[in-house]
Amino acid sequence: MDEIFDTSVTFADMGLHDTIVKGVASAGFEHPTDIQAQVIPAALQGRDVIGQAKTGTGKTAAFGLPILHKADKQTRMAALILVPTRELAAQVATELDNLGRFTPIRTTCIIGGESMGDQIRSVKDGGHILVGTPGRIMDLQARNQIHFRNIRFVVLDEVDRMLDIGFREDIRKILGLIKGEHQTIIVSATIDNEIERMARQFLRPDPKKIITASGALTVSLVEQKYLSVEPWDKRTLLLHLIRHEKLDTTVVFCRTKITVHRVTEYLREKGVKVREIHGDMPQKKRNAVMASMRQGELDVMIASDLAARGLDIAHISHVINYDLPDDIELYVHRIGRTARVGRQGVAWSFVTPDQGQLLTEIEKLTGVLIEQLDYPNFNPGPLPQGVREQRERDAIRRGDAPADPSQRAEPVAAQQLPKGELERMFPGGVLPKNLPARSLGSKLRSKRGRR
Repeated sequence: MDEIFDTSVTFADMGLHDTIVKGVASAGFEHPTDIQAQVIPAALQGRDVIGQAKTGTGKTAAFGLPILHKADKQTRMAALILVPTRELAAQVATELDNLGRFTPIRTTCIIGGESMGDQIRSVKDGGHILVGTPGRIMDLQARNQIHFRNIRFVVLDEVDRMLDIGFREDIRKILGLIKGEHQTIIVSATIDNEIERMARQFLRPDPKKIITASGALTVSLVEQKYLSVEPWDKRTLLLHLIRHEKLDTTVVFCRTKITVHRVTEYLREKGVKVREIHGDMPQKKRNAVMASMRQGELDVMIASDLAARGLDIAHISHVINYDLPDDIELYVHRIGRTARVGRQGVAWSFVTPDQGQLLTEIEKLTGVLIEQLDYPNFNPGPLPQGVREQRERDAIRRGDAPADPSQRAEPVAAQQLPKGELERMFPGGVLPKNLPARSLGSKLRSKRGRR
């Protein structure tokens, strides 16, 4: 943990208001992480900052605590925090409200998919800090429902991802509309030439540049294991874990929303209290699922990666990666859902035999050797007929097929044909063992053959 936290200083030593230190302490922290220990003093001095740190190192508190310290309860819309996704906006807003719970400063989350009227009322009722995605922020500004006249603080959170997903021109337009004197903080997992050019254009001269190499807080607080499993055994293994382990509240991450839906339906049929959350759901329905989980009405939530950044529920005991993510940084966001407010968590990943390299890349990112969790009391299912047949075809092509024909899988077609149907379809009832000739005897050349 000494690699994560700067134990030479406490939040109380940093000059923050007592109410803010109290909020940090109630969240379970005394010492800042490395990025926090460097960004907070610079931000309190009023300097513009470019901060680079790994995912999961506490960047939200790094820029959020100085804003809470400097914000004036009489000034609405004094801070603007731009983020790439709705879920991250909700997470940042929730975290700032938690850290500032003993202050009069309130945060408004401005995102698409939710009532614009509710967001406008929230701004009028407080709205000291605006957190949102660039699109909805521009929309409300164009409707004159928010303004930038009072902006004293601007934060671009995960700016590399915002640029990746196409918010480049929106960000430039918003920053160009902020005319008053203000302080700007850019935080990102990576800083490339484009971000440097943006900093030169919109930040004041000589910004403080901070690059940390410390490990991720969320990674250090999570016990990580992997389970080796064939793809066709994933559902039964998941059900086995749910029934035999003390999982409390569990989030299961799948790569696609189709898988999310299928796994949810499978578990529901087996009597598990489960709900799903993914990107095609209306925001109101997503919020209802989140509320059910916060109230302890669910055992399991099946989620797509869209939810990885937005789940901020303190009592999640386990995260299960049903599918490993293609983007390995998402792995950190996923497992961080079980290490909230400094608590320990558990993350298990299902790894198929062909995913060894992907697991290695995740280990490199997290700096952790992820050990295998042996589960001897789980009995894998039989090899699916289609898989057996495909493996035999591959073996024939390689020239190492079983010598004894009795050891070969009976083609699935023969098993499924009704009595008498085999004789009707094939002379003498003999099912062909090999594929027909490619050209079927035709003298005409196919387009593929002419290439």
